[in-house]
Amino acid sequence: MSRVHNFSAGPAALPEEVLQQIRDDIPDWNHTGMSVMEVSHRSKGFVELAARAESNARDLLKIPDDYHVLFLQGGATLQFAMSVLNLSAADDTVDYVITGTWGKKAAKEAARFCNVNIAADAADSSYSNIPDETTWQKTANAAYLHYTPNETIGGVEFHFVPQTEDIPLVADMSSNILSRPIDVSQFGVIYAGAQKNMGPAGITLLIVRNDLVDRGRADTPTLLTYKAFAESASMINTPPTFAWYVTGLVFEYLQRQGGLAAMEEINERKSKKLYAAIDNSGFYSNPVSLDCRSRMNVPFTLGNAELDGKFLAEANDARLTNLKGHRSVGGMRASIYNATGEDAVDALILFMQDFEQRNG
Repeated sequence: MSRVHNFSAGPAALPEEVLQQIRDDIPDWNHTGMSVMEVSHRSKGFVELAARAESNARDLLKIPDDYHVLFLQGGATLQFAMSVLNLSAADDTVDYVITGTWGKKAAKEAARFCNVNIAADAADSSYSNIPDETTWQKTANAAYLHYTPNETIGGVEFHFVPQTEDIPLVADMSSNILSRPIDVSQFGVIYAGAQKNMGPAGITLLIVRNDLVDRGRADTPTLLTYKAFAESASMINTPPTFAWYVTGLVFEYLQRQGGLAAMEEINERKSKKLYAAIDNSGFYSNPVSLDCRSRMNVPFTLGNAELDGKFLAEANDARLTNLKGHRSVGGMRASIYNATGEDAVDALILFMQDFEQRNG
């Protein structure tokens, strides 16, 4: 059976080249006579795999030497707690910028452990824009400022990096990491769950500046400290070896495509043509302000919401899957991460145009 066009927000599509490599490796990885899921994480072969994955991540993202690159468990949601436990004291104030659901969840978790100042909140726009940075109410001595560069549910993406001077900037890049080049030196901490743009669910990439590794609270559980993972090369306990292996394959795949500059060009083309199809239609609409539309997650609504079910059923029959919008907002959402090719976007646009002609 041929593969579908998968627009899932996560777990999301993986490159076909990577899937084929996994298929070939499953019975006998690296000439061990075992799959990678069966080898010891302390074996020479897997330690080399882990080191190669870190090296390739550093190469792709141009990560400076004074940053640790760690591979953790618990997804980005665990990082909501780890950020505050590792970067602040109980009487500190931390700043949060909320532009959607995930920023809101991160701030709520942080409030369990210290004082949270909401520097900006786009709730008044139903999270369809990003408040002008000049209006943010930042704390002069905040322990850090946290933001979500791309909100998966609402389809809002920052196309600038907030300015924080000497205050560490913490970013949840789960849904747009590896989609374009970034200047890592502008951040104190970057974290990203793998299951959207980097690999399968089960592993989280953490990039943390060296001077921030040992700021954790004394009573923080060992497995929630940056320091423990930094000192153990991310192997303080048995890591998710299969997810680590697949993520490493994705890094290699992206290098073969020409790196993140090449991926940025492709992602710009994909998103521009999909937004153009929506904007030029009298049937579909996107609620997000033009200056902060996501290149990764494109929500849209139909002119008649009663047609939503029909649209999804016919799309599924056309092998265009996982287009249903998040339950909190409804409508449709096309997630077009790196592994979702231009052919998938073209097929979706043709289907949308045909559906409009028949139902508009």
